[in-house]
Formats: sequence, structure tokens, C-alpha cells
Amino acid sequence: MSRRILIAKPGLDGHDRGAKVIARALRDAGNEIVYSGLHQTPEQIVETALQEDVAGIGLSVLSGAHMTLFPRVVELLRERDASDIVVFGGGIIPAADIPVLKAAGLAEIFTPGTPLADVVAWVDANIPGH
Repeated sequence: MSRRILIAKPGLDGHDRGAKVIARALRDAGNEIVYSGLHQTPEQIVETALQEDVAGIGLSVLSGAHMTLFPRVVELLRERDASDIVVFGGGIIPAADIPVLKAAGLAEIFTPGTPLADVVAWVDANIPGH
């Protein structure tokens, strides 16, 4: 089942290798991937998600700004009546931050070392396809 997913790098973080690895794994599993590139604001990410009609947004942050940027994306989606878009995140995220992010509306958080097959399986189970 195919689904459109936006992979985005919010903030000033300049490293996107992990995001590209996730994007490739999800693409290889049959998903259509839109990659936003580096240095995106939450507003740009939400606008791209709406324009591209995605079912999910995968956010990647290594800079430590996840506690601000991730919830902002969820908040903007709510404001645009698009809270049906599933938002998940990954990166260098301390274990203590994960429950807070989930309470803020993130559906799942993946940390370094998560097997790609686990991410693909979660996406298959949690993001609606066409």
C-alpha cells in the first residue's frame, strides 16, 4: 500500500544523512517520499505537507531543538485543520524527552540504532495509505 510521506529537517541542523537513510528505506518499501531538504521552519514543513497532500511527516533533528520544533509542527497542523497527518520524529533525543514529545502529539520517536525494518513496519501500521 502506497502512502505519501514528507521527510523534513527543521531548524539549523546541517546533517541529513540519517533522514536520507530513512527516506530511502521508506521509498524502497513502496512509499512515495517528499524530502524537504535542510533548514526548514515548522511553517515551511507544514506548508509543504499540505501542498504535497502527505499522510505523514517524519522529522529529524540532531541539534537538540526537538522540544521546540517537533511540537510546533503538530501545533501548526492543528491550526490548519490537518491534524490527521501523522507526525513522527527521530534523531538524538534523550529518553526523558520522548514521553513529553508524545504528549505534545508526536506519534512515535525513533532514536539512533533503531533498525530500519522497525521504522518501516511502524509506518506501515500507523500511517494510512492510498
